[in-house]
Amino acid sequence: MAQQEPNIIIANNARALDAELKWFQKVLDARLKLQMDNGEKIPDISAILPPRHDSDTSMYASLTVHYGMNYAERLAFILALIPHIKPQLLDIFLTQNAETNRCYTQFGGKNALGDFKGFLPTGETLLYILAGDSLEKRFAFSYLFAADHFFSVHGVLTLEKATQGTPWLSGALVLSPEMVDLVTTGVVRKPVYGADFPAKQIRTQQEPDELFLPPHTMEQVLEIKSWVQHGGTLLEELGLGEKIKPGYRALFYGPPGTGKTFTASLLGRLTGCDVYRIDLSAVVSKYIGETEKNLEKIFSRAEHKNWILFFDEADALFGKRTSIKDAHDRFANQEVSYLLQRLEDFNGVVILSTNFKSNMDDAFTRRFQSIIHFPLPKQGDRLRIWKNAFSEKTLLEDQVSLPELAEKYELSGGAIMNVVRYVTLMALKNQRRTITGTDILDGVRKEFQKEGRTV
Repeated sequence: MAQQEPNIIIANNARALDAELKWFQKVLDARLKLQMDNGEKIPDISAILPPRHDSDTSMYASLTVHYGMNYAERLAFILALIPHIKPQLLDIFLTQNAETNRCYTQFGGKNALGDFKGFLPTGETLLYILAGDSLEKRFAFSYLFAADHFFSVHGVLTLEKATQGTPWLSGALVLSPEMVDLVTTGVVRKPVYGADFPAKQIRTQQEPDELFLPPHTMEQVLEIKSWVQHGGTLLEELGLGEKIKPGYRALFYGPPGTGKTFTASLLGRLTGCDVYRIDLSAVVSKYIGETEKNLEKIFSRAEHKNWILFFDEADALFGKRTSIKDAHDRFANQEVSYLLQRLEDFNGVVILSTNFKSNMDDAFTRRFQSIIHFPLPKQGDRLRIWKNAFSEKTLLEDQVSLPELAEKYELSGGAIMNVVRYVTLMALKNQRRTITGTDILDGVRKEFQKEGRTV
């Protein structure tokens, strides 16, 4: 489909959805009249055909054509979408049964979710519209909620997990936020950092030639790029999806400041993928089961999104399991087992970062496609970093020798940049644009002190 202007996309989507809503209204009216059975001749709902999409260029039409949605699937999709675009269409389901003085049981639904005052359709609501009182039809349409249906496989529409002890169809119909965005504005919103998504997008404006890595390390990093670009072909077109696990898991390990976070950000830039850095302080919880719930929010949102998830200082989540001494240890080990399974099932790219490989549980490391060492830069690389680090609008004192700095002080790239930040601030503080050797030595000393070393 040719690229369209945003206002045209919105207009096309609105027109397509308006026609779909009118179709849904006719179907719903027919179902309600069939239930009342007042002698009026009402056609079966399957005879009320949905709008055709022969020449429709809307995102909604493209979506239904792409997935080859049938009658029931289109009805399920538009029903789940209605609370987002025209919730008043479902107000009829809030009608009370005069005999029981409460809402009709067969309507299903939820109407008590925070500030939302409307009716939230559930699996029960959908089957009522599709099947009425027919058990045979009801059972037949349950395929819509199967794990292998494209709704579930591609994260299009899910049935919310029902409260324990209640019928499974009492879960709400949940349309993914991305689908809501696509069929309305045509622009998928970035997830907002918060309790429901404790991760922040990280980006870099730096160029690939500013990443100084040994050839072997760079070769392994580029393997991840190849996976992002060709993994889908490998799994689907070549049929290896039946033989190997989905997704790609990599471990970055090495001292602080050696480029692990920069590399993850750069991979996003080179592949066009969004990279999200997980806020482990908001994920890890001392309460049993909460860590898994927090992490599931991230994995569920990231499924099928072509994102890269970056777990910095991953030891807090994926560290070695402890020996079982009490109930807390037992639950902690169960937590690690859950994480292991969730990582294996995730179909995207996950990068874990740690300062020490030995801190990671062997059960995780065995399942990584890449374990990549980020060593301290050697003298030649340190010199290149020093040469590229300073602002072009500052000058170096004549006695400052960058080759000597590179040879004498074994620093990471991040530590060198910390020195440059410090000495530039000192120059500005003293109202000059010249970087002195004394300031550089002070900056190096500060970095060494952080690591317990002396100059």
